Amino acid sequence: MSRRWILLSLFLLFAAVSRSTAAEPAAIAGRTECRSAPSKILDHPVSYCVFLPPGYDAEKQQKFPVLYFLHGLGENSQTLLDAGGWNLIENLWEEKRIGEFLIVTPSADRTFYVNSRDGKVRYEDFFIREFLPFIESHYRIRADRPDRGISGISMGGYGALRFAFRYPQMFGSVSVHSAALVAKLPDVQASSPQMDILARMMGNAFGSPFDREFWNRENPFTLVENGARPEGMKIYFDCGTEDRFGFDAGAQAFHDLLLKKKIPHEFHLYPGGHDWIYFAEHFPASLEFESRAFGLNPGTN
Repeated sequence: MSRRWILLSLFLLFAAVSRSTAAEPAAIAGRTECRSAPSKILDHPVSYCVFLPPGYDAEKQQKFPVLYFLHGLGENSQTLLDAGGWNLIENLWEEKRIGEFLIVTPSADRTFYVNSRDGKVRYEDFFIREFLPFIESHYRIRADRPDRGISGISMGGYGALRFAFRYPQMFGSVSVHSAALVAKLPDVQASSPQMDILARMMGNAFGSPFDREFWNRENPFTLVENGARPEGMKIYFDCGTEDRFGFDAGAQAFHDLLLKKKIPHEFHLYPGGHDWIYFAEHFPASLEFESRAFGLNPGTN
């Protein structure tokens, strides 16, 4: 499916979502900013976009919760904005289906949000040590665990789950769609065509050649098995039953692991594939989940 067709489909879907009875427009609308954050760790600035709710400009002293949204492979900080996500978010605010919080989307290239196997691209260190402090010092944000959530799709879903379970003291909620979850890598040789495809998809984040041991050590399954219990964390994830990468099987396995560990969560398998049409259909559910996790009643901040 071409990107042009995907964006057209998204536009039509967002238009359908936005149809409602005529209502008085908000006195002050929300807005977006796309800028860059400096990084000594990565040795270059990192672009990001931030979605600011209507109350951000209306109430100059008010602080808000924040949701960090992590993009998928081949995307960037502006993908959510360019694909029409801003229209959907505005509609949810106007329809009072979610409360007001900031949504921040940083660029991450093909990093999978980890420190690369060779140590040359330390994206995880950048995100935790530089990006979060930068954002939370430059915007009016409630910089504490209950008001800090993380979300993502595909590669970004993998990254969001990793951050949530590696740093449970920092994040009070996590919500992902079609996360790149693989409970067990295919039992093939490192030099096989299948592993070559996997390595190309993941870039050099997990080594070149692909390092299975590094992958196994870094993935969310291992963090749940061996890490600290995420007490009080609100957890949501879903996946399409026709996911072309088989991430629906990974999502089911992750659900089973959380059940075994008695970690409360919300999980769904829905009809659909691994594409932006599926994401657009279910993105409102995770935003509503995050709004509840922040303790926001619709129409409040």
